[in-house]
Amino acid sequence: MSFSRQLAEQMTLAKAYVIIAKEHNNLHLAWELSKRIRSCQLLLSKAAMRAEPITVEEAGPIISGLSYLIFKAQDAHYDIATTMMTMKSHIQALEERTNAATVQSTFFGQLVAEVLPKSLHCLKVKLTNDWLKQLPLQNHAEEKRNSPRVVDNNLYHFCIFSDNVLATSVVVNSTVCNADHPKQLVFHIVTDGISYGSMQAWFLTNDFKGATVEVQNIEEFSWLNASYAPVTKQIHDQNSRASSFGGDQDMKVEPKLWNPKHLSLLNHLRFYIPEIYPLLEKIVFLDDDVIVQKDLTRLFSLDLHGNVNGAVETCLEGFHRYYKYINFSNPIISSKFDPQACGWAFGMNVFDLIAWRKENVTAQYHYWQEQNADQTLWKLGTLPPALLAFYGLTEPLDRRWHVLGLGYDMNIDDRLIDSAAVIHFNGNMKPWLKLAIGRYKPLWERYVNQSHPYYQDCVLS
Repeated sequence: MSFSRQLAEQMTLAKAYVIIAKEHNNLHLAWELSKRIRSCQLLLSKAAMRAEPITVEEAGPIISGLSYLIFKAQDAHYDIATTMMTMKSHIQALEERTNAATVQSTFFGQLVAEVLPKSLHCLKVKLTNDWLKQLPLQNHAEEKRNSPRVVDNNLYHFCIFSDNVLATSVVVNSTVCNADHPKQLVFHIVTDGISYGSMQAWFLTNDFKGATVEVQNIEEFSWLNASYAPVTKQIHDQNSRASSFGGDQDMKVEPKLWNPKHLSLLNHLRFYIPEIYPLLEKIVFLDDDVIVQKDLTRLFSLDLHGNVNGAVETCLEGFHRYYKYINFSNPIISSKFDPQACGWAFGMNVFDLIAWRKENVTAQYHYWQEQNADQTLWKLGTLPPALLAFYGLTEPLDRRWHVLGLGYDMNIDDRLIDSAAVIHFNGNMKPWLKLAIGRYKPLWERYVNQSHPYYQDCVLS
């Protein structure tokens, strides 16, 4: 055994006896042990700094001194059973504190991730003001809505559902900048009533290399109501429960309940794409926290082999299997699905809308939402019901089409990022926030229109 390991093990035992000695009011012994522990820590630190092993001359006196004090503690009737019980109780207390801290960290991390930064709120206000004051903008929007390009299946169609103007702009800009023929691209954006004016103003006053951009307001979708879509009632009920938490959050409540994203109807629009675009045959869905790095038009010529959804699988890590997302103790799940089936990613998906309508995937989604009214099959989110609704209808894509983790994983291989067609900032560390991971943030910022006067006023000033 090396001296470093021997010292570390003795130090751990000595720390336990410090606690026991204090509990028995033997403060002198506790002080002597603490003094030796500090000497041990100092030696281990010095050895690490110089990158050389500890010598017998250095370790000998400390090991002897600690051994003597440990024997002294044992002579004071602090037997091994007492020591083990004390260590166990303190480990349990530390675990409870760690779990509480983890839950709190999750809660506060999600709060920071979802609250709109002041700079982006400023941008939205200025753009909304333009929309309300400038009648020509509204007339221009009406012209674009009636453009034959938005239903032309000879063009390449993309949809984005978001209330974040800047993030959506980056998705569109990165896509057109890396497209071989950007004028053949059509973007369909759906936002909420609050963001509608700002989204329209931004995309009507900026050029995206000739690509067509259509903006719609979810509040105009009169068909999306509780009588047709069970999720609308569930979201209303969940919002009511979430608001009832008040300022004093119950940390035992499922952390996802605190995430406004899961309580937003925009987040569930992905299940209604054929209804929103009834004349389209194929479309690529993009989340608002992705960046496109390659030409995506090749996705439209991929053979999905009759499947509805083309997606990158995520079970390479080993834990993204169906049983991790869905409650397989329920017989309605275990009788129909393989718990080891591979999960896949939302955020960059190519959908065959002809096959979708034929397979009636939206009806399947409705069925599972109704079965999960009591949230016993899964808690919240869009991926669990998608795994059920698209089961057996998903075509695995090459991993390089969609690389995930830039919103939480600091150690993604640069070669993997460089090879990716789409990189995804899933996680709380969004690139437009101060808590973004520094090494990835420039990948996003290069597609921000930093010359825009409102961006300079709101973000750079």
